[in-house]
Amino acid sequence: MTDSRKRTLALFYCRNIPESSETDRQAIEKAYQGRIRLFPLPCSGRLEPVHLLRALEAFADAAYLVACPDGACNYFEGNRRAKKRVERTRQILSGIGLEPERAGIVIGSAQTLRTLAQLAEEIFDRICEMGPSPVLKGGSGGDPVSPGRGEIVYDNSRTEAH
Repeated sequence: MTDSRKRTLALFYCRNIPESSETDRQAIEKAYQGRIRLFPLPCSGRLEPVHLLRALEAFADAAYLVACPDGACNYFEGNRRAKKRVERTRQILSGIGLEPERAGIVIGSAQTLRTLAQLAEEIFDRICEMGPSPVLKGGSGGDPVSPGRGEIVYDNSRTEAH
């Protein structure tokens, strides 16, 4: 595996996109050997900027959202809300000196439906062109603070009792 293929992607996705079942999610994570971590959402509109930022802080070189096509949201405007929230996240990243491209959204097309696996591959290829995240210890791909899926561990060994 080349160094650029060692990036880690946090991929949040709407459960209503094609082939996004739990079995499909597990197959994608296995195929990418944990380099893609998938987080299903009942609707892409449920994503908040903090979700993307926490993933970038804890383990990911990039954090993306896959939303259903415009006009196809089961909740009417979830994908429009998601688009605004991802744009806000990109502004935050830019404001703190990180590349805004580390967060993004892919909105499916009603004309050419692509599966979650196809979208994950496209996004992963895109982030592999980026350098490692300067936020993560040791550069990239490691998992310095998050040993388990969605579990954040805080190191209290350096705190002193008062």
